[in-house]
Amino acid sequence: MSQTATLATSAPAPRRKVVAGLLACFLGAFGAHWWYLGRRGAWGVTLYTALCLAWSTQFPVWWDSPAFFLVFIPMIAGFIEGVVVCLFTDEKFDRVFNQGRAPSAPTGWGPVLVAILTTLVGATVGMFAIAMVVVYVYTAMGWLDGLVL
Repeated sequence: MSQTATLATSAPAPRRKVVAGLLACFLGAFGAHWWYLGRRGAWGVTLYTALCLAWSTQFPVWWDSPAFFLVFIPMIAGFIEGVVVCLFTDEKFDRVFNQGRAPSAPTGWGPVLVAILTTLVGATVGMFAIAMVVVYVYTAMGWLDGLVL
């Protein structure tokens, strides 16, 4: 049997928890981890985020607009999903995301470290999002008028 025939009949490379976790951490707002894991509906997350970002450019200060605040929803969801996927057991991850693929190699500390990183980044971004919403609402209601720092 030729090498080309062997490559054509071999199973696709297995998906890895570390890659899924890092994609969820850094590009989760766009659903990059959904694309990687082959989940249906990944296009919806990507489209939602792209539309919100496009809408936010219509405001004088794009990062201080309600449209930009809506991007925090899939972003926070990405952080949560990144931690959950990284902490799946190897058997469950293979059963859910590697059907029809070669089983992944046993993982060690990599997914745990990615889960810790994702938790830290997610908590920071989450607190920033809450602070932005509070400042936006307080400013809109006039509660910060006359405040001198």
